[in-house]
Amino acid sequence: MPQSLGKKKFDVVVVGAGSAGVSAALAASRNGARTLLVESGPMVGGELLSGLPIDGALNAHGEWIVGGVVRELLEASSQLDGYVGPVFDWRLNWGVCFDPEILKLVLIEALARQKVTTLLYTLAEDVVVSNGKIEGLIVVNKNGRTLIEADVFIDCSGDADLAINAGAKFMKGGTAGELQPVSLIFRMGNVDYGKYLEFMRDNPDQFILAENPVIDRSPSECAAEVHKAGLPFSVLGAHGRLMSTAIDEGRMFETTAIYMWPTSLPRKEVGLNATRLANLDATNVDALSAALSTLSKQVGQCQSFLHDCVPGFEDAHLSGVAPRVGIRETRRVVGEYELSTDDVLEGRKSAEGVAKGAHHVDLHGSGRDQERIPVKEGRSYDIPFGCLIPKGLDNVLVAGRCLSSSREANGSARVMGPCMATGQAAGTAAALSTQNSWASMRDIPVEQLRETLKAQGGVVDGTK
Repeated sequence: MPQSLGKKKFDVVVVGAGSAGVSAALAASRNGARTLLVESGPMVGGELLSGLPIDGALNAHGEWIVGGVVRELLEASSQLDGYVGPVFDWRLNWGVCFDPEILKLVLIEALARQKVTTLLYTLAEDVVVSNGKIEGLIVVNKNGRTLIEADVFIDCSGDADLAINAGAKFMKGGTAGELQPVSLIFRMGNVDYGKYLEFMRDNPDQFILAENPVIDRSPSECAAEVHKAGLPFSVLGAHGRLMSTAIDEGRMFETTAIYMWPTSLPRKEVGLNATRLANLDATNVDALSAALSTLSKQVGQCQSFLHDCVPGFEDAHLSGVAPRVGIRETRRVVGEYELSTDDVLEGRKSAEGVAKGAHHVDLHGSGRDQERIPVKEGRSYDIPFGCLIPKGLDNVLVAGRCLSSSREANGSARVMGPCMATGQAAGTAAALSTQNSWASMRDIPVEQLRETLKAQGGVVDGTK
């Protein structure tokens, strides 16, 4: 049966409503662009709803290196008693912790208040391209197929789906095709924080501690500091006797660690990142769908291990499971500038910087394998605007983990702090472009973009 093709027009279209996409849409709309946010799932937020903390928003010195949209969303969460705050694990990392159930409401209201048009349950099916420009995006949902025209398109899909369909070149995983494992985040409530932290204080050898280049303390001293802070932001490592024995005996699956952080103080809840399934291409929908069963079994196994073996979890219960499988790595576009491994590890600054990162280079492997390399002297690095511009395309930007970068650099920039910062930069740039009718994203004066970002709370300079 013939199907008619509807038609809509916007200034800016953002594909993907994860942390980068939400930030991009809010920034574009704030700067005067009629903005559409397209999401294939039933809810906005992506990994923000899994309960993961926002990593990479502070450097190792505790300086905020991401501002603007993310700080506004967290402030709104705080007003609803859903904000825990930045917490230090005395390892490598500050994580900004919050209640994902509260943030879910905050995101919905923020998009509505900013008058972003949101289209959920909608697949970006195809693109119409002419001379390096996307003329239109074809989306499909229960309303049928619609051609959406816009001046600028922003790819926040995580997998660079839009940019690649438009002809962008890309890289995928490592040189041998290796890809970091996927995971399923979950949460447990009624955890006795005090009892767990006493266990950590008294057994520092079971935890990953003191990896931060600005720390001159022993693991025992670091464990005492976490206990003193009173919040269970910690990493129970597979190198320790407790976990290694459980893995060897088959009571736990092979994993590098159990990452833990506070999500809700009233519910005495923690978020947990431990599950993993390696050697899986998350752009293969069949494989990704089949992974869910394995990961869900691992959730149950980890829950049982914590309940039976870790003090503080005796009366804890499962309180939430992420609404989607967490993906660390798939494709990266080839952009006008590639964020290099040295850019990240040396903490390099750039006059073209429109966002910052500070998370350590974090490359998960199979089993207990993981590589963690800190940024030199705990500094932050700049992400140049060219990382967001795919080569060969004029009216397309990318933001989030599919930005142009080496694999190692992506192991740092893929976390949510830089994702939200690059999203805000892309959305702001797109809106500026529509106002000035620039022919290409390359024509945008980066200094003007930087000044606009700073005026709206973004952090583009002034940090270690």
